[in-house]
Amino acid sequence: MDGILAGKVALVTGASKGVGQGIAVQLARAGADVAVNCHSDAAGATVTANAIQALGRRATVTPADVGKRADVERMVDQAVAALGRLDILVANAGVTLWVDFLDLDDDTWEQTIGTNLRGTYLTCQAAARQFRRQGTGGRLITMGSGAAKVAFPGASAYNASKGGIAMLTQAMAVELGPLGITVNCVAPGAVEIERTRREAPHYAETWGRLTPRRRVGTPSDIGNACVWLASDGAEFVTGQVLFVDGGLFSQGPWPGERYARDAEGDDASPRPATP
Repeated sequence: MDGILAGKVALVTGASKGVGQGIAVQLARAGADVAVNCHSDAAGATVTANAIQALGRRATVTPADVGKRADVERMVDQAVAALGRLDILVANAGVTLWVDFLDLDDDTWEQTIGTNLRGTYLTCQAAARQFRRQGTGGRLITMGSGAAKVAFPGASAYNASKGGIAMLTQAMAVELGPLGITVNCVAPGAVEIERTRREAPHYAETWGRLTPRRRVGTPSDIGNACVWLASDGAEFVTGQVLFVDGGLFSQGPWPGERYARDAEGDDASPRPATP
């Protein structure tokens, strides 16, 4: 995919580490110059920017709280001032806060919805307005989750935010299509990053066994999907949720043995009865 985004300028929110960092680097590897957004981790954003520049692309760091309109509008203006234009937005910034529903407090709800859903709305709106000013269309890519498809226990606010993002993506695609703007959602499965390793030391082993591809995802897996959606090859793709999950959220629960074959492909494994 090297070079397919040559001449394009992207803005990636929440790109100081993890999935956002992987997306930003993959966009740069495909030829794009990248504005790197962070909220508080300026050091991490600088690491991302340095990685982009090492690939021969331009990079700038644009700090902002994506839940605040003034911050978001300033972020987009700074990106355009530094890099000349804007063609691609990946609205990646988000938080995951684990609280059981009966213990869920207003602050946790507001922080989750404010960052994930409101942040997506604000950043996409600001970027789309810039696309309209330029008159050349653009690509909006939102960040979904399997939490919009199945409920994650202990994460009702997160579930609600990601469900909202999926529907917002479709609504934006319908309204912005006539302007030459495509809007799509990338929904990761189990991805190993700093946070998931910290929350679960055996994260890759646990979720790799449950994922049909028999491994967890990496930030570059998510970045590769974003590169394609941002490319000319996806010009007629809009309003879609693309699950990049190794098949994790395509499977249903099975009684007894989970699969017809185990991870080693043993044909002798018993096939479970269908539900």
